[in-house]
Amino acid sequence: MPRWPNRTEDILKGGFSTPLDAPMVPPFPFKFRNARILTLTYRTDPAAIRALMPEPLVPTGPEVMIHIYQMTDTDWLGPYHEVNVMVGAELPGKAKGSYSPYLFLSSDIGVAHGRETHGQPKKLAQPYLDLCGDLIVGGMERNGIDVLTGTMPYKQHPADIAELSAIFPFATNLNLKAIDHIDGTPAIRQLTSRSLADVKVHDCWRGPCTVELRPNAQAPIHRLPVLDMLDGFFWSADFTLVPGQIIHDYLREG
Repeated sequence: MPRWPNRTEDILKGGFSTPLDAPMVPPFPFKFRNARILTLTYRTDPAAIRALMPEPLVPTGPEVMIHIYQMTDTDWLGPYHEVNVMVGAELPGKAKGSYSPYLFLSSDIGVAHGRETHGQPKKLAQPYLDLCGDLIVGGMERNGIDVLTGTMPYKQHPADIAELSAIFPFATNLNLKAIDHIDGTPAIRQLTSRSLADVKVHDCWRGPCTVELRPNAQAPIHRLPVLDMLDGFFWSADFTLVPGQIIHDYLREG
């Protein structure tokens, strides 16, 4: 009979996850191959961003990015879809990147990994990304409500991914990790940072986009209202998810 990792030295190792004989959360690193992404960009009310951003992070601009991913081939997780709502953020003097107030996935493994490891606010939903003739259509359904619909013309203007990164450095994600002890007292209160590694962009296209948000109290993307629609980007890439770092510990630093 095989020996499962049930010894104290196994449990104390990094990357450990339960159940013992079929762990849910994958260890680093793991790879994403040939992901297809529709990125919608728009301007919102700066006060709306500030209201959703935890101190001591500060916003870096009024832009919002909504990435709608079709993950076609991912270690451990397999194929799934994801929506990542991002705004530009900075921890002054320490880190600059993006903060995600909302994340939604069709993968239970992805939800567990994002919440347990990164501290990302992931929830289950039904994102989608479709090619409808000359239009790229992406969106998300949750609780029977079409919360998000985005569109962009199909591959009209070649672009460089640097044009998207110039809005804010989205490949570096800053997260609020909050986990309690079983008795309800704080166990972890941290700001974490992770950057994608081994990024290889296969192609990238740019064009005008539309963004429609529908209110949902359990997926309240509408709290970042669309004031001015900007461009969309449709791109495909390989990348690797690797360990990150703790950039602020509330329990130690106050």
